[in-house]
Amino acid sequence: MPPPVNARIPLSLLEAIRRIDTPEGEPDTEYVQELRNKRLGLSDTVCLQIRRYADAVKRGQKIPHAEVSGLGTLIGRRPDAGELFVSAGGILAQEVYKSISPTRRKIIGVIPGPAARILAVRQLKAIAGRFFGGTVKRTGSSLTLRIPDSVTVHSPAKSVGCVFYESALRELMRLLVNAAGLVEHPLCSARGDAICEWHAEWRTPAPTPTPTPG
Repeated sequence: MPPPVNARIPLSLLEAIRRIDTPEGEPDTEYVQELRNKRLGLSDTVCLQIRRYADAVKRGQKIPHAEVSGLGTLIGRRPDAGELFVSAGGILAQEVYKSISPTRRKIIGVIPGPAARILAVRQLKAIAGRFFGGTVKRTGSSLTLRIPDSVTVHSPAKSVGCVFYESALRELMRLLVNAAGLVEHPLCSARGDAICEWHAEWRTPAPTPTPTPG
């Protein structure tokens, strides 16, 4: 039986649903009520679950894997599943990034590139174990994220749920060292592999050239 899941995982999934299903602007009360009846993210059930998961985060309580996996499957049935999983991954990354002390984040941001990456990898390893239920390994200029028990892998469209972890990894690399590189998904449980695995490149954007005075 897969181990229980950090509550930030389902919380990020539901937060993404709520954001996507919330209309822009300030629609009238009657229209809002109509939307609440049609959109899952605005339903009372989702609001209650968000509060429950937020409380679990504060208490350090974990959520049964089957419950979170069921949520991932439900999201995977939506026509906007890909967009939703990308959004949820970004939300998760931004929240777990805050678990790193401000002092350590500042140090990573100001020390030279190679040293910053060493510290960033340490943080990614800790985050992967604590929040993702996985592992991170660095090999040269690339990173490998392994998730043995993905909660989003059982989406009707194969591998669509895997962009959740891919998005989280990409956003964390950007937040930590402003890295922007290709993320590949060579192994996937939905395709019959034993685990889900992502390979990410540690590339930082080239500095913008300083214009030469004419």
